[in-house]
Amino acid sequence: MKITILYDNNCLPGFKASWGFSCLVETDKNTILFDTGWDGNILLHNLELANVQLEKIDLIVLSHAHWDHIGGLNHILPLMRKPKVLLLKSFSENLKRELRTKTKVLEVEDPQIIVEGVWTTGELGTQMKEQSLVVEIPEGEGKVSGKVLLTGCAHPDLKSIIKTARNVGEGDLKALIGGLHDSRELEMLEEFELLVPCHCTQRKDEIRSRYSDSYEECAAGDVFKFGEIE
Repeated sequence: MKITILYDNNCLPGFKASWGFSCLVETDKNTILFDTGWDGNILLHNLELANVQLEKIDLIVLSHAHWDHIGGLNHILPLMRKPKVLLLKSFSENLKRELRTKTKVLEVEDPQIIVEGVWTTGELGTQMKEQSLVVEIPEGEGKVSGKVLLTGCAHPDLKSIIKTARNVGEGDLKALIGGLHDSRELEMLEEFELLVPCHCTQRKDEIRSRYSDSYEECAAGDVFKFGEIE
């Protein structure tokens, strides 16, 4: 299983940076684009540089409806073969209506499996509803060695996100990748062997200092590999 950062405030040489978040999740069976950043031209540039073929993406998952996570949709949907977008039931009806003119829209509300080995936490939060993804790490011979938690901005509190993520899929949480906004419950991060705070995280310095052994920087172009792809 491989996760590639495609959109972030920071970038590796050759890639472009901008405010927003997107990453690609590749398993041996499915390819999922999680969020799309805000500038579709930057997203397309980074997709090309990362050698990602749009026609091989099976599903786009949107964490929440903020512009810096959905803005790239208009650029990539026309280039995809049979695009499907999975979003929260609480997204505005106007946005869902507009998207249905361009693609198949799937709505979720509760925690559930999306495709084999990939789960959504469902709608979490009150004022700002958001979903995170939980991806199982393959160990071989059908076994799972743990799970990776992917967050868009983590607007809901870390406690509810992590609690829900523990209860879906198989194995313990091993890694967290994504935006953590202004999360203050940093003690919740202790269980992770890998921490990659991205995008909107306001307490990166504190996380880096507190969890120096597990902390890694996030930038567009970064690739994180887990287990083995058959």
